[in-house]
Amino acid sequence: MSDPGTEIGAEERVETRHQIRFGERTLDYTAAAGTVLVRDDHGHPKTSMFYVAYSAPHQEGGPRRPVTFLFNGGPGSASLWLNIGGFGPKRTPTATPSATPPPPYTVGDNPHSLLEFSDLVFLDAPGTGYSRLIGDTPAAEVWGVDQDVDMFARAITRYLTLTNNWNAPRFLFGESYGTTRAAALVHRLQNQGLDFNGVVLLSTMLNWAENHLGLDQEHINLLPSFAATAWYHGRSRVAAAGLDDLLEQAREFAQGAYATALQLGDRLPADREQAVAERFSAFTGLDADLVRRSRFRIGMEPFRDALLADKGQVVGRFDTRFVADHQYVVGTGSHDPATNDAATAGVNSAHLSAFREHLAGDLGWTSELHYRHLYNMVISRAWDWHHKAPGIDEPMPVPVVSLDLSAALRRNPGLRVAVMGGVYDLATPFFGAEVDIAKLYLAPHLRENVEFRFYESGHMTFVDEVVVARMKADLAAFYARATDHKPVDPS
Repeated sequence: MSDPGTEIGAEERVETRHQIRFGERTLDYTAAAGTVLVRDDHGHPKTSMFYVAYSAPHQEGGPRRPVTFLFNGGPGSASLWLNIGGFGPKRTPTATPSATPPPPYTVGDNPHSLLEFSDLVFLDAPGTGYSRLIGDTPAAEVWGVDQDVDMFARAITRYLTLTNNWNAPRFLFGESYGTTRAAALVHRLQNQGLDFNGVVLLSTMLNWAENHLGLDQEHINLLPSFAATAWYHGRSRVAAAGLDDLLEQAREFAQGAYATALQLGDRLPADREQAVAERFSAFTGLDADLVRRSRFRIGMEPFRDALLADKGQVVGRFDTRFVADHQYVVGTGSHDPATNDAATAGVNSAHLSAFREHLAGDLGWTSELHYRHLYNMVISRAWDWHHKAPGIDEPMPVPVVSLDLSAALRRNPGLRVAVMGGVYDLATPFFGAEVDIAKLYLAPHLRENVEFRFYESGHMTFVDEVVVARMKADLAAFYARATDHKPVDPS
């Protein structure tokens, strides 16, 4: 299978000048939209990758401004969400956790932009946005875990060359599948001589093997998010002082009595089976008999359908605070998981519409190509999931990039990692990130380089108007810690 591709062309870049205020401070910045050509080792162009970048001049006498490369996930998602929905200099607010009404939408300067303390480069993965495979480049050479990391590594090094920004502090910021990419990418780039100051993992997925049918860990990872969802919708029957207390109890149950019950299977005594079913029911709001009949294996989709079934509603996948009517429909086939969701539907139009207007109106970029904000139904089906991890001689059938992240931290003891997420996210449960990071097996002093921040939000935490302000404050502190060192004194 191949992408339609484009003809080989020159790298393009359009620049415009702007200003934005952060409190009492006015920041002048340059916005750029353009493309980089990604070539193989023989100089043959493979892809043209589209980017939107924002940069500000260094303050005289001040520290060098970092540069952050940001990307969403999929596989098959462009990176407009992190930009216009989160941390670019322009942003459109949404009605999260309710559906945002149809246009017109509000777009304005973003007080939550990370541009205040870092230059930003939003990269669209090959085949998404305006990024395209070139000529007769086979999709198999681009669409895959390791192929994708190679394309991004080459694009980033090319961008640093074009902008002569090799000596700036460097950060990666990945969301969703972008966290899988970022964990493998930082290891790849550091092995090529580019150490990084920090990596931000938002809505983290490091171990894809956990999702295989019949395994226990996916269910363990989901339970605290089920508990948070039931709590939010008033279906929890657990005595707790608040959400934080509830989640601590849910973590303890998930990796204690619940994990043991899953592992014992039919060896679980009847009295313990009933006790676990009732405790699971109390946390999740589901019927204990349903839990027991399902052998405690309640998947994401059955939970979404069951929690508010008495009201004829289904909760969101990416943010379970959202609800949608779920009455009888004709057809029982599959739907696009990226769009068959109240949370995605609630913000999708606002973000795409505002971003397209931003590109043409503010940045002066137009194209005859179709902007593929979501191309996951094509790309995901063609994706090569094999991954060659450090220390593993043969490619694994699915990526476990915690191995890459662990190697990257041990390779560069100055690397810091921020793990972020939303407690109402079922697509990438926050507890799964905690479990995976705990298995990096780092020395105690390196464990201090990894920090966690989880918010009362969903998969795209930043679309929540309260949470995005907290995220910026947390990220500002993280960037300060990750750049808190002086260059080596030659004397």
